[in-house]
Amino acid sequence: MKQLLQRLFNHEELTCEEACRLMTDITEGIYNDTQTAALLTVFQMRGVKVDELIGFRKALLATRIPVDLSAYRPIDIVGTGGDGKNTFNISTCACFIVAGAGYHVAKHGNYGATSVSGASNVMEVHGVKFTNRQDLLVRSMEGCGMAYLHAPLFNPGMKAVASVRKAMQVRTLFNLLGPLVNPCLPDYQLLGVADLRQMRLYTNTLQKLGIGFAVVNNLDGYDEISLTDEFKIMTNLYESIHRPSELGFSRVRQEELHGGNTPQEAARIFDRVLQREATKAQTDCVLINASFAIQVMEPEKSIEECVAIARESLDSGRAFDTFKKFIELNGI
Repeated sequence: MKQLLQRLFNHEELTCEEACRLMTDITEGIYNDTQTAALLTVFQMRGVKVDELIGFRKALLATRIPVDLSAYRPIDIVGTGGDGKNTFNISTCACFIVAGAGYHVAKHGNYGATSVSGASNVMEVHGVKFTNRQDLLVRSMEGCGMAYLHAPLFNPGMKAVASVRKAMQVRTLFNLLGPLVNPCLPDYQLLGVADLRQMRLYTNTLQKLGIGFAVVNNLDGYDEISLTDEFKIMTNLYESIHRPSELGFSRVRQEELHGGNTPQEAARIFDRVLQREATKAQTDCVLINASFAIQVMEPEKSIEECVAIARESLDSGRAFDTFKKFIELNGI
């Protein structure tokens, strides 16, 4: 440990294999809490490199409860969190618009850490029973095109650092890893990040992993496309910056996306979007995220075509029907 910390203090980089071994040792409880906290702190201050992140991911995935949904070639729509904006569940809501349009979604999520309502909170409010059973997840995917993977049921390796992370009360490299350890290893991902440094890190990482992806960042600090300002998109095919008006959307005020003060309030906004009773700002924000998710899977389509597909899923009621079927299949 002393030798390893000295290397990191000197800004040396670990190879992918060294990072994998280190994470394996952490998850197996080889280090005490003080040593683990020191490691997490130095990575937070120095930053994590691409090969290190891939090595850490490899080690965590080796401990996962696996689930095979590869036959559906699903997409995961997820944000890193930590933007401090307390928006409603935009990414999760977008999942049902995408699934309503006929695509398959395997959403990996957890309870909110920096916001009132994470994906698992809004699911729980609606009576969803979390499971890691392959047969039930396949049944959900077959029945409505959507499966929800509650992270704590699939990632036992995270338990070894739970007390340290709670005591530190700051973001660590495990927050970076969360969006990368979906246990079904989806073919596609729309990943929202809160800053441009993370955007480059994830883009380079996902390129090396070889999946179809788009990394998105609203330039005023949202980890999703919020339409509150210009936003940036990076994929394995292109890199671009858009103004909302270029794509036929109005600019949104930050307060219009507020998720409320309780998971129940956030869930009511979620429901109103899918029922086509939400404000234009709330609806447009979900639609644009769903549209770029569709383009990840169908890169030959223009974003305007993808917006039309997403809008039709919502306006036709298919998105809400998909959500109702999901609750029926996954309810307690």
